[in-house]
Amino acid sequence: MGRIVLKSVTKSFGDVEVIPPLDLTIEEGEFAVFVGPSGCGKSTLLRMIAGLEDLSSGSIEIDGQDATQVPPAKRGLAMVFQSYALYPHMSVRKNIGFPLRMAKMAPAKVTARVETAAKSLNLMDYLDRKPADLSGGQRQRVAIGRAIVREPAAFLFDEPLSNLDAALRVGMRLEIGELHERLQTTMIYVTHDQVEAMTMANKIVVLRAGVIEQVGSPLELYHRPRNTFVAGFIGSPKMNLISGTQAQKYDAATIGIRPEHIDVSMTEGSWEGYVGVAEHLGSDTFLHVHGSGVSEMITVRISGDISVNQGDTIYLTPQSDQLHRFDAQGTRIP
Repeated sequence: MGRIVLKSVTKSFGDVEVIPPLDLTIEEGEFAVFVGPSGCGKSTLLRMIAGLEDLSSGSIEIDGQDATQVPPAKRGLAMVFQSYALYPHMSVRKNIGFPLRMAKMAPAKVTARVETAAKSLNLMDYLDRKPADLSGGQRQRVAIGRAIVREPAAFLFDEPLSNLDAALRVGMRLEIGELHERLQTTMIYVTHDQVEAMTMANKIVVLRAGVIEQVGSPLELYHRPRNTFVAGFIGSPKMNLISGTQAQKYDAATIGIRPEHIDVSMTEGSWEGYVGVAEHLGSDTFLHVHGSGVSEMITVRISGDISVNQGDTIYLTPQSDQLHRFDAQGTRIP
């Protein structure tokens, strides 16, 4: 259960088309992440799947049934929002069980489902607390628990970790990934953070201005980006994109090279430059290099134990087998 198919879906607000005709299939059990810059249409697309936004045209199928006109509550989907939306006067137990009580489920069944969800989310010790007594990460787990008890065909996550600090985001990322492994339920997750997309998804959908630029696994997008937009968006730090004379040497309008695929020497190499900023992060160091003959600043990733500092002159050589070539339209050259 949980196969979702979008056929020629569009969305317009007045005369403005924010989602041009779009086709997409999310297979049963997949963890699909919609990623892209702010305003690219990813949350709008998720809300259309949930039934919270009407389609301007096209159709949505859920498990082979046309759900285009089906109300949100009857689509068999559960949504987790950026805001926890918990009832402050209710305990964790009552917050998680709320949708089941509203559906008039028998109290014994409600209790069993709530405790099953609480165990899977490590919330058993907090069931009698109020939301005000919980951390941000615990509140988000309660919101996820409220979705789990419904046993949906698919979970829809709309930037659920945006309100958390960096450490909690990492922890919750792992917990959601482990939850998917346990439940094997379809999950669609919206984020602007490509690190979240790379670490959580088995399918990434990259969006720009409502258009799908590429769909694939994290490693497919990382190693074979379809165009310069995907190349520059996926990866942290992002791929270096170099145009002009240096690109023409490779019969391309633009060449791309990832920071970890550039060799560094203090004596010789393809490009001479000086270090503008050196970010020492322990295991890694990121060098931001201004080069002669290359107009763009180049980011290089090297081992943290190599001593290179701001202002040093260095030489860079891109690894030829790791170069990406793009034409004048930004499309990948095979």
